[in-house]
Amino acid sequence: MSTRTPSVIIIGAGFGGLGMAMELRRNGFEDFTILERAAGAGGVWRENTYPGAACDVPSPLYSYSYAPKPDWPHRYSGSSDILNYLQGLAVEYDLLERIRFGTDVTEAAFDESTGTWTVYTADGTDHTADVLISAVGQLSRPQLPAIPGRESFRGPAFHSAQWDHSVDLTGKRVAAIGTGASAIQYVPAIQPRVEQLTIFQRSAAWVVSRTDREYRPIHHALFRHVPGLRRAQRLWVWCFLEFFALGLADLPLLRRLVTYLCRRTLEREVTDPTLRAKLTPDYPVLCKRVLFSNDYYPAVVQPNVDVVTTEITEIVPDGVRTADGVVHPADVIVYGTGFKGSEFLWPMRILGRDGLDLADAWTGGARAYLGMTVPRFPNLFLLYGPNTNLGIGSIVYMIECQSRYIRQALTHLTTHPAHTLEVTPQAARDFDTHTQRRLRRTPWSSCSSWYRNAAGRITNNWPGTVTAYRLRTRTLKLTDYTLTPNP
Repeated sequence: MSTRTPSVIIIGAGFGGLGMAMELRRNGFEDFTILERAAGAGGVWRENTYPGAACDVPSPLYSYSYAPKPDWPHRYSGSSDILNYLQGLAVEYDLLERIRFGTDVTEAAFDESTGTWTVYTADGTDHTADVLISAVGQLSRPQLPAIPGRESFRGPAFHSAQWDHSVDLTGKRVAAIGTGASAIQYVPAIQPRVEQLTIFQRSAAWVVSRTDREYRPIHHALFRHVPGLRRAQRLWVWCFLEFFALGLADLPLLRRLVTYLCRRTLEREVTDPTLRAKLTPDYPVLCKRVLFSNDYYPAVVQPNVDVVTTEITEIVPDGVRTADGVVHPADVIVYGTGFKGSEFLWPMRILGRDGLDLADAWTGGARAYLGMTVPRFPNLFLLYGPNTNLGIGSIVYMIECQSRYIRQALTHLTTHPAHTLEVTPQAARDFDTHTQRRLRRTPWSSCSSWYRNAAGRITNNWPGTVTAYRLRTRTLKLTDYTLTPNP
């Protein structure tokens, strides 16, 4: 049987894009190109440079299983350490020569006459390949709130994912709008040097202490030279997180344990009853992602910090006005207001069979078989696509599962040149029905969050353990796909 390795275009050079490229290279696939809109690799870890930026998943698990790093400086690593890890792997696997930086993809269209994808970029060039893989992720586009008067503010204002390091916050009055995963890290980092920090909180977050530690040279030596120690540490973290993930849908009683841990942290760290009431969420634990921090509560109890829960009505030139008519003066505004997580692939336009726009196929909410493939979009694969985000666990291993699965699809296409692979509508419907049924059993269905779109559909999260996803994606089931020869 004749074989021809399919050509591949990967969009994005973050954890997903680099992981996919390494999986291809490790298995003999060399005909691939990575298109990256930024000037360097790293994805969100290149973009998010705000003070205190770090990962809330332990580094032994927040890394590729086949590329362990024995010398992480901390159990929970900072953004610069993660970025160095990714960029080091790009060098080690000779991926830089395959990445076209500064290439912003605007559109991709499937050509039924050739069975190929043509990708168009903002600079007017186009690229063609047999297979298109999107690795743009879910957290790549910052979201600014639609607050009246936002443009009228006189001082510097920026999103946490676009931190303006030219602005010196020393002695300044800072308005921090939002209390999500980023704010919980940069608030403690900037609090000691600002004159006044006013935190505008729409909803409180459940917070639990994290068991961080510094890895010293002795630890690095042990991880490097003691057989099995790194794997044992990774396995321990894996089992710990998988145990708590069971509380999402399968063992609801575990939520009580998480609730107890969060409440104990709050009561221990915040003694003022008024402030503690403000910081107590009004939704069930795990409905939104539980945040890990040892210094957020100690920061917000400081005398130069004020937590405001009154709704913001407008931004004025000198600060922020709330619904009670009070203007809170500010020299700088920081928006910790998250990302447009449910707008998958937007603003790229993706056109499949018969010119079908993926945005139209996803009317009512994004969906994909195993989070990776969509009917009528042959040879298109998504990394970190719909319903593959995690409330608990490491997205890096999810990406590994997806990369292996897509590599199996490419292997099948290699033995069937001039063919396209397309998931059947029935397989996609069955998967989506089952996934949404399980999601209704999770805490995410009981409150609003970025996990849900405007219609209330949970488009982002996987309703279970990483182990369950690994089992579902271990083998490419050809009965779920149609193999079609090109005209």
